[in-house]
Amino acid sequence: MAGKGNCVRKSTVRRVGFTLVELMITIAILAILAAIAYPAYQDQLRKGRRAAAQSFVVEVATREQHYLLDARAYAVGADALTALSLPVPPEVGPFYTVAIEPAAATIPPTYTIRATPIPGSSQQPDGELTMNQAGQKTRGGQPGW
Repeated sequence: MAGKGNCVRKSTVRRVGFTLVELMITIAILAILAAIAYPAYQDQLRKGRRAAAQSFVVEVATREQHYLLDARAYAVGADALTALSLPVPPEVGPFYTVAIEPAAATIPPTYTIRATPIPGSSQQPDGELTMNQAGQKTRGGQPGW
């Protein structure tokens, strides 16, 4: 038993923390989730902006009907939104240009409201939103919204 005190025991010390491999796997998983989630998030933002533009176009159409009762013509041309007392909402303005055509009043009275995506904006893939006096709506040249 004389040599018993000289034996060196290997202590099993448990280290706390993550290994580099565990950390890299976690980062890779997060990157994959972000790559999937970000386009879906951008798509939801685009749909929300489109809904805001559609709502504004419908509001303009409603004001046009009221204007027709008073003036016996629709407000058309470059100053039509001013005549209708309708500013373009801040959630629509940076992404769409809203115009009311034709440039001058017609007989019988007609109008077409156009919400055109600003080139280079995230709304550009949606295409132009239109609505006329008969309530016909198009998006990107296709019927309906």
